[in-house]
Amino acid sequence: MSASYTFYTTNEIKPRGWLRRQLEIQAKGLCGNLDRVWRDVRDSAWIGGDSEGWERVPYWLDGAVPLAFLLEDADLIARTRRYIDCILARQEPDGWICPVPPEKREEYDTWAVLLISKVLMRYYECSCDERIPDALYRLMKNYYTLLSSGRLTLHDWGKHRWYEGFPALNFLWSRHREDWIRELAGLLARDGMDYRTVEYLWERPLDKWTMNTHIVNLCQMLKSEVLSCDLLGREFQGLAERYVEKLEKFNGTAVGTFTGDECLSGISPTQGTELCAVVELMDSMEQLYAYTGKPEWAERLEVVAFNALPATLTEDMWAHQYVQMVNQIDCTPFPWRSHFRTTNSEAHRFGLEPNFGCCTSNFGQGFPKLTLSAWMAAGDGALSAVALPSELKTEWRGVPITITLETDYPFRNAMRYRVAAGEKTDFVLSVRIPSFAKNLTVNGKPKAKRGLLKFSGFRAGETVVNISFEAEPHLTARPHAMSALRYGSLVFALPVRADVKRVEYERDGVVRKYPYCDYDYKGVSDWNVAFAGKAFHVVEHPVGEVPFSESNPPLTVEAPLCHVAWEYEEGLETVPARVPVSRRQSDAVEIRTMIPYGCTMLRMTEMPCVRKK
Repeated sequence: MSASYTFYTTNEIKPRGWLRRQLEIQAKGLCGNLDRVWRDVRDSAWIGGDSEGWERVPYWLDGAVPLAFLLEDADLIARTRRYIDCILARQEPDGWICPVPPEKREEYDTWAVLLISKVLMRYYECSCDERIPDALYRLMKNYYTLLSSGRLTLHDWGKHRWYEGFPALNFLWSRHREDWIRELAGLLARDGMDYRTVEYLWERPLDKWTMNTHIVNLCQMLKSEVLSCDLLGREFQGLAERYVEKLEKFNGTAVGTFTGDECLSGISPTQGTELCAVVELMDSMEQLYAYTGKPEWAERLEVVAFNALPATLTEDMWAHQYVQMVNQIDCTPFPWRSHFRTTNSEAHRFGLEPNFGCCTSNFGQGFPKLTLSAWMAAGDGALSAVALPSELKTEWRGVPITITLETDYPFRNAMRYRVAAGEKTDFVLSVRIPSFAKNLTVNGKPKAKRGLLKFSGFRAGETVVNISFEAEPHLTARPHAMSALRYGSLVFALPVRADVKRVEYERDGVVRKYPYCDYDYKGVSDWNVAFAGKAFHVVEHPVGEVPFSESNPPLTVEAPLCHVAWEYEEGLETVPARVPVSRRQSDAVEIRTMIPYGCTMLRMTEMPCVRKK
């Protein structure tokens, strides 16, 4: 099986509308300034400093590089290039590239080798820097030599993330067709973790840290087969579908993620999901959709991207959580013990590096890679995979094609495609229509077909295609007889008001000061509510400068709610119990405003439907 679609690069895709504003916020926030304010990037061993020399700089570059090129931000491009220049300049004669002396290579976890190879690939796609192919060749040839000779072994993180080297290996194979490339692929697959052998561990959460239940490993793992099966010569089996079904059944959330504050945490709306897992899950779904063409992966991607990702970041993107909770009524450190299974008491705090710094450097890949998944190259033209405001510039059989998509999706369900062709062409524009779409129209005329719409026969000049559809607000069933409100790809939640306290301090040599400080969000409004009916009313508002704004949300839903008897989790005063004591209506029904989950900081999302008095 070969891939259904291939990705365009930052040279063909540019963000527009609300998406560009979101990327600009990211560039002005923590991701765009991490090399200035955070020692683990600013003084990293990757550039000759004395700080961390493993995953944090590569993680940062994996998001900052496409961000810089998508925005055509000359300053950020120059700053990320400085890191690439330093990394390439320090590559050793035998090809080794990671910042560790020769005598310590054997103990060095070569997850960093796999990660930097992926980052160099991304930089090459953005910059067309011709130094990269040779550097990648020497890097991976050296890796092959060390692994095949037994001087290095695949262990720990590298063992569980072996497939992350395949973007580079697939690229090298397309250029060189040398036996060692396939042999290295085989070594990685042979010595890497076979997750089929540990699926049973995902069914029951443990208060125990293990690699085989580590949420980020599992979210990355979902794309392992589509990245590796062609080079390995293996028949595609669709393993990710089985994996997701099991993970969702035993650890799923209302926003398409899996609970895992570091390791899988079971079915509960108050267990956390690590931010690294959110962006790695998005990346896997992007790869799965491109390879399989199955629309379910794109729909899953939208739910995670439009809900879980923005909800775990402050509006200015200077602070983030390590873990988010679907029912999250307070984000202050737990006083005596952590509520989470495998992270500390401040993992849900918004800040510079709550709990651990991997998410600090890794979260930046989310929105840029989502942008690069808006359009995909198809065999007959181009596919609008995720309806994001953007522009695609490409060429089809010698004819220049520019497509501009004007839309406020997912906040509105209307898209205008402006297709400008240099001359008459047989280029085909394909548009994925989500399965929830109702009353679909094309250029004002009803259209019965959903799924994939195809448009062709474009003449020289501009052709406009207008598409619109409707969605219906509805409750989706959640475990323990709870429900969540959905409208299209958006999940809605009742916002909980907060008193916000800025926290500035220094710990272990890392300074937190505004704007890269920590924040305590103390919940101060009621949260013990239930759905008291299904008469939901959607209200549209302007999409503002901050697309995911709590004070100015682009959509709201008026919903009938009432209070029920609902206590706190045993031993805690800031976490609601998994389910209420009673589902009996305890007061009058009130019409209250729910907002997109991605716009909330504190919220109630999974709630019961009341039983009448």
